[in-house]
Parts: sequence; C-alpha cells; structure tokens
Amino acid sequence: MKVTILKLDIAGNPSAWISHREAISMVVCDRVLANMGEIDFTYKGGFNRALNRQSIVNVGSILLTRERVMNKRLSRDFEPPLTNKGLFSRDKNMCLYCGKTFSQRFLTRDHIVPKSRCNDHSWTNAATCCINCNNEKRNRTPEEWGHLLLAVPFAPNWAEFLYLKNSHRIIADQLEFLKLRFPKGSRLV
Repeated sequence: MKVTILKLDIAGNPSAWISHREAISMVVCDRVLANMGEIDFTYKGGFNRALNRQSIVNVGSILLTRERVMNKRLSRDFEPPLTNKGLFSRDKNMCLYCGKTFSQRFLTRDHIVPKSRCNDHSWTNAATCCINCNNEKRNRTPEEWGHLLLAVPFAPNWAEFLYLKNSHRIIADQLEFLKLRFPKGSRLV
C-alpha cells in the first residue's frame, strides 16, 4: 500500500495529504514541529563515509508543520471542490436512485436539479448515479421521474473532504484524527 502522510498546519488543523517524499523533505528542512501520528515510518538514505553511517529519517503518519493556518477552509461556508471521486466516495459507490453498489467506472454524477434548469454544480445538487438510472432520469428532477433519493446529499467539511479524497489509503490513526473534526451526525462515520 502506498502511504500518504496527513499534514497539519501550525494550529493542528488538517491541511493536506502529502507523499512520503514530501514528508521527508519537510522533516529534513526543519518544517515539521512534531510527529503526531502513532505510526512512524523509517526511511534510509545514503551512506556517509566520513561519519561511517547511513542517514535515517523518521516520519510520523501525521505531521504538525510550520504551515500557516488557512482560515478559509475552516469557515462553515467553505465548500471543498466537487470531484467524481469524492462524490462516489461520499455515497459509498451506491446509486442514490436504485440503491445498488457499482465500481466507479459504472457510475456517473447526476445533477438532481438538471444543469439545463440551474447552473448549480454543488455537493448538495449532486448524487452518485448508475449509468442506467442516469439515462432513465434524463433531464428531469427525481420527483418528475417518480423516484426519490435514498440519501440526502451533503457538502463535506474540510476534514470529511480529506477523508473522502484518501479513504482507500488512510490508516487508523489518521482516520481517528480526522473523525474528531467531522460534524456531529456525519454519515461518513
């Protein structure tokens, strides 16, 4: 499994997923204040003949960095960018019309209120839909089509978005850290 590291800003807010190479660079360049994760990864580098030893860098699964706080991401009004991958992950690869689960290649993004009627490309106007249901629904609302959504679409906060973005590679301590920042009653828990 390819490991990704959860990067925190200086206030301890989750800010991004970074690769192990970026994490090593941050540790070596003294841009990390603390390893916060329960799991440490050890990376070995080159061999120094003068000191007669190999360089070793320890990186935690969660890193508290010197990065400044992004207040915009923390506001209640902030809505992360809508992506198909994030949408399908939010809905657990389930078509919100027929209730069946599909692999991502058989899923589409459905605009609940069709694009031709409003230009709303938000999380709350998007639902995971299988190809068959999307073709049947056509340019209609669920009510006009005679089907109701099986779940209420919601816009994730920043911590939920980070989880959705990396849910297939997240490790236990990272998940627990992010879950503390999910809103009460989150469907992702």
